[in-house]
Amino acid sequence: MRAVSAVASPLRRISPIALRQGLRRGFSSSRNLQATWGFIGLGRMGFPMAKNLRAKIPAEDTIFVQDVNTAASKKFLEENPQGVRIADNVREVAEKAETIITVLPEPQHVAGVYKQILEPPTLLKDGFTTTERLFIDCSTIDPMTSGHVANAAHTSGQGKFIDAPMSGGVVGAQAGTLTFMIGAAPEVVERATAVLSLMGRRVLHLGDQGSGLKGKLANNYLLALNNIATAEAMNMGIQWGLDPKALAGMINISTGKCWPSEVNNPVPGVIEGAPASRGYEGGFGVTLANKDLKLAIKAAKEAKIKLALADTAQAFYDEVEQAENCKGRDFSVVYRYLGGKE
Repeated sequence: MRAVSAVASPLRRISPIALRQGLRRGFSSSRNLQATWGFIGLGRMGFPMAKNLRAKIPAEDTIFVQDVNTAASKKFLEENPQGVRIADNVREVAEKAETIITVLPEPQHVAGVYKQILEPPTLLKDGFTTTERLFIDCSTIDPMTSGHVANAAHTSGQGKFIDAPMSGGVVGAQAGTLTFMIGAAPEVVERATAVLSLMGRRVLHLGDQGSGLKGKLANNYLLALNNIATAEAMNMGIQWGLDPKALAGMINISTGKCWPSEVNNPVPGVIEGAPASRGYEGGFGVTLANKDLKLAIKAAKEAKIKLALADTAQAFYDEVEQAENCKGRDFSVVYRYLGGKE
């Protein structure tokens, strides 16, 4: 019930002045209230997120950035020359920053990066700051890996770790309109919300550590299944001779309505601007959709949760992902794979 009420009730707005004061309360006063930030992972999502962060924090603050792709770090510094430093490694980021944000592709990357950050467990002794660090991981990974990392951070006393996967894609990251689903202890929710609000529009606290990922994976599991079902239903009606727009219009005022039918309809021409109407370019890639589906299934099986459609859906997305005319496309391309009329 606690998680439901957290989602149902919008978080209270934080004014710009209160936001800055809230962030500053935890920062060392020995450096004239200047804050240091760390950002690890400057990929398609991380790069624009870090750019928005740099634009919204005070000019005198410093961000230490790091990515295994050194070209990405150099490009970020070129585009944001003020208050940005390139760290030699992730440990340097952790040593010099008070708030560390990570945006990484896979569970093994998160585990590897935080191993380097947290070992040896001497950040508080040898670190640049005396403030308790806040580690915010925005990667979409499995809750078990995230839990192991959180335990390592908390038991070593080197900082507070929260999971904060996001929704909104590259467009949302660029526009600063992301939605973050966070799993965090109550005492760090306000601080984490203030930080994430610099890069997004909504922050939803779903419960203790791990809850953000569980919510994200449950949602994306449902999304993956709805996407297949919508493609099948649309193909069914069109094969029967129904007009695609009329069929979609009927579905979207009826019980079959869902995000794939209303916003991301898989049939070309039904919704102007949708990936299907652009040759399935852009959008939520089928590879990413399949990755999240597999993470959700893995986490559910580890918890011994019964799933009726999981294995069928996973096998189907594996086929779609490998099909030559579907590779690298938006996940609504399942309609094409089903032989739908384009």
